[in-house]
Amino acid sequence: MQPFSCWALLFVALVAASRSTSSLVTIPLTKLDRTGSYLQGSPHADRARASFLKTRTTSGSTTVPASNLAYMQYTTSVGVGSPATYYNLVVDTGSSNTFIGTGKTYVRTSTSAPTGQHVNVTYGLGFFTGVEYSDTVTLAPDLVIANQSIGDALQYADFEGVDGIIGVGPVDLTNGTLSPDNTLIPTIMNNALKQGLIKKEILGVLFAPPATYNDTNGVITYGGIDHALYTGKMSYAPVTETYPASLFWGINVTELTCGTHTVIPQSTAGIVDTGTTLVLLADDFFDVYLDAIPGAYLDDDNNTGLLVIPSSSVADMQPLNFKIGDTVFSMDIAAQLVPLDQNTAWGGQAGVQYGVVGKLGTDSGGGLDFIIGQKFMEKYYAVFDAHSNRVGFGYTNHTFSKYSP
Repeated sequence: MQPFSCWALLFVALVAASRSTSSLVTIPLTKLDRTGSYLQGSPHADRARASFLKTRTTSGSTTVPASNLAYMQYTTSVGVGSPATYYNLVVDTGSSNTFIGTGKTYVRTSTSAPTGQHVNVTYGLGFFTGVEYSDTVTLAPDLVIANQSIGDALQYADFEGVDGIIGVGPVDLTNGTLSPDNTLIPTIMNNALKQGLIKKEILGVLFAPPATYNDTNGVITYGGIDHALYTGKMSYAPVTETYPASLFWGINVTELTCGTHTVIPQSTAGIVDTGTTLVLLADDFFDVYLDAIPGAYLDDDNNTGLLVIPSSSVADMQPLNFKIGDTVFSMDIAAQLVPLDQNTAWGGQAGVQYGVVGKLGTDSGGGLDFIIGQKFMEKYYAVFDAHSNRVGFGYTNHTFSKYSP
């Protein structure tokens, strides 16, 4: 589903079973079987999503599984109605509407009530339009939200392989999506807090490098942090005040280096987005990164849109170091590369080394100069904390790895 090449990617090995301490629920994300060159053109979709995002104006915790779909996006199973029908929904911190119907159709039950509103949402390379309903939403057996507003997608584009989206971005992103009433739509996190199902509006996310094409290799935690899933101390950065990154889960990177090359020389705003596959840098920043890897170039001629790295340059690559607050978060060599056995899925050529850092599509200075996507988050535990208006990162067992050709 091309609009999501920006939305989604990955995590390896199912982490941690659900914890049942009174207010924590952790849920794994779900992977679906796909065939063919599903990821081909993914960087172009990432850039389209980035361009769209820049124009937008607008008790306890439960841990559940998350699955990686075709190395590209993370989904989780969400029940709608009573009895519930379960849908595989993309986990997206870059949008806030929740909707179903792009794959499995909406099964209405006695709890399904039309709101009288139409809904229309445009994403980077996709859209959906339909009718808004109020219904019961089950995130986990002990996390059941009553009267949640959800969309029934009647028309849509570029949502291949998934049933919709669970939007966990800031609620203001729903502004302007309803008609005839132009009102905000409380998110699932808003309502879970209001109904006393969670104590704080905090989302924890753990992805990891995927081991297979369809892998239940991640978890998300509604309502708090699962401390068993990271090591050491969590580091936080406040949500940026720079527009338009401030509309999303935006933060400031104070410096970005790659060896002796300073890619981002001063504090710059961007966003952290589970719906973006790659790590995207403003074009002028990306050009500096490109210079740090002799012979590297963008593969636009073959339409993958990915960075091509000569095999002779791989061993001498340097870590990509993001300074966020007072802490440096590093993407080592392995974290910057597409594993060679994934090339076919990405639409690439066998034996060619591709990279996961790409162009944003515009130069810096626009208020959204980078997107930290799934490939970064596969190395760290990420926390989206609306309670304290901040984003956090913690080290995991996947933070440091060893490149082996």
